[in-house]
Amino acid sequence: MNNATPLGDQTVPGAAPARRRVHADIPDDKAMLRAAVELTRDINEAKPAIYWPDMVGSALVGYGALAGTILAETTWVAWACAVVAVLALYRALLFIHEISHLHRDALPGFRTAWNLLVGIPMLTPSLMYEAVHTLHHARTKYGTLEDPEYMPLALMKPWSLPLFVFVAALAPVALLFRWGVLTPLGLVIPPLRRLAWERFSALSINPQFRRKPADEKMRRWFLFQETGASLWALFLISTPFWLGWRPLLIAMAVAAAVAVFNQLRTLVAHLWENEGEAMTVTAQYLDSVNVPRFIAGAWAPVGLRYHAVHHLIPSMPYHSLHEAHRRISAHLGPESTFNESSHAGMWPLVGRIARSTMGRRG
Repeated sequence: MNNATPLGDQTVPGAAPARRRVHADIPDDKAMLRAAVELTRDINEAKPAIYWPDMVGSALVGYGALAGTILAETTWVAWACAVVAVLALYRALLFIHEISHLHRDALPGFRTAWNLLVGIPMLTPSLMYEAVHTLHHARTKYGTLEDPEYMPLALMKPWSLPLFVFVAALAPVALLFRWGVLTPLGLVIPPLRRLAWERFSALSINPQFRRKPADEKMRRWFLFQETGASLWALFLISTPFWLGWRPLLIAMAVAAAVAVFNQLRTLVAHLWENEGEAMTVTAQYLDSVNVPRFIAGAWAPVGLRYHAVHHLIPSMPYHSLHEAHRRISAHLGPESTFNESSHAGMWPLVGRIARSTMGRRG
């Protein structure tokens, strides 16, 4: 059953047709929800043989390329290494998304290893996503003021889009300040520690989001990450005094490029058309985006090119999302609600959101 009404013919192969805004009260397509569960039960287990080599390999390639960028004496070699470093570290960093969904007993040691190898060195420990990202998937919170990862970007002013993307370039400076300054000061100024936790300890885009105190069972785990990130930030702040500014500035430039790349991906992960109402599962799915084309894996790696499928089946490991999409699409057919979340690529999506910000709201 097709619950969203098309406004025009499909003009780009693989793209969804032009549509009206996604409304919160779209009724649930029960056939789609049932198919999503029944057709994917056998591919719902995270495979260590895929997770570990992918994460570790991406991190090692990224750090090796970063070292090459810093040490290279030839400009083109430095730029080539920088491109590799950005892509590899971007992929390694996005495993934070998988960690936020993994069951505690799945992939023993993976969370700790990722934090030691990627999260803490990049000043983005998993505590910034754990117990935060799951709120974005909560049935009654998605798209509301309680969702840390949602803003009605498609309904805001045109200038909000470039600001949303490029403010991410300040992330390395903000993270150095968060862990290298606020955390040590918070040890002696409790109100500052509470403020830092509520406002600056989550990868959120909703400026009204305030993080609640951590559960007792998570506090020691989070304290380990906070301590590691703070010590590493202090070390990085010290490096200009004995290594000069070049290594730190290059590393921060690479980290800024990773952050901007991720923010651009975030911009097209949803259609951002909800104004705060609680949404049905189908409405949430239609407000999310799949880009099935293989090339999309370059800018939306670790399964994130199937972001709508992920919202339909949040526990599905990233390596199974392509197969899940294939099965459900084949079962429901090309005219189904399911296929309405498939889009042609990043730039058509950016164009759609940009046009929405420039149009008149009803």
